[in-house]
Amino acid sequence: MDFQTVLFYVFAAVMVLASLRVVTARNPVHAALFLVLAFFNAAGIWMLLKAEFLAIVLVLVYVGAVMVLFLFVVMMLDINLDKLREGFWSYLPVASVVGAVIVLEMAAVLWKSFLSFDGAAANAANAVNIGGTKELGRLIYTQYIYGFEVAAVILLVAIIAAVALTMRKRKDTKFIDPADAVKVKARDRVRIVKMDAVKEAPAIVEAVTTAAPKEAQ
Repeated sequence: MDFQTVLFYVFAAVMVLASLRVVTARNPVHAALFLVLAFFNAAGIWMLLKAEFLAIVLVLVYVGAVMVLFLFVVMMLDINLDKLREGFWSYLPVASVVGAVIVLEMAAVLWKSFLSFDGAAANAANAVNIGGTKELGRLIYTQYIYGFEVAAVILLVAIIAAVALTMRKRKDTKFIDPADAVKVKARDRVRIVKMDAVKEAPAIVEAVTTAAPKEAQ
């Protein structure tokens, strides 16, 4: 057993344990941190498979952006853990069935891969560095170009929908039209009104002069 095989088993064992703690941890912050640990170990496995680009993307995108956002949201929200645990065991039968189906599907895929494993083909794949930027770019923009374009359109529609939902007019919030704010001129902001001077009435002046000595006393 060489050193890379030992590293693979170490990364795999830590990732499995971290994944279990993500599900079983009582504190949501601890679950998110265990998920970060699982992502780091998955990136290590990608590095062992000579897929450096995928490993860096996993760390930068998921750990550096998505999981940090999750941690901020979880820590800012006042989550009632007791209320979340209510009815937990009632979902156990459905969760067990779904978990068993997923395990069987993954076992079928992995078993077929083990039976059809070819060492020469694996060495050839490592030679062309499958998982690198060059090979990924060639596959994406040639063989999978239609799927890539469909995914790009879906993400664009999602971005436009998010901006539209954010900028929509609501009755319970103040809304300023940026176009009207840009087109406004100085004469629209300040209006100078000319008025005639108004003299104070004698009775008011007399009341003020009589009240002043009393306040001084």
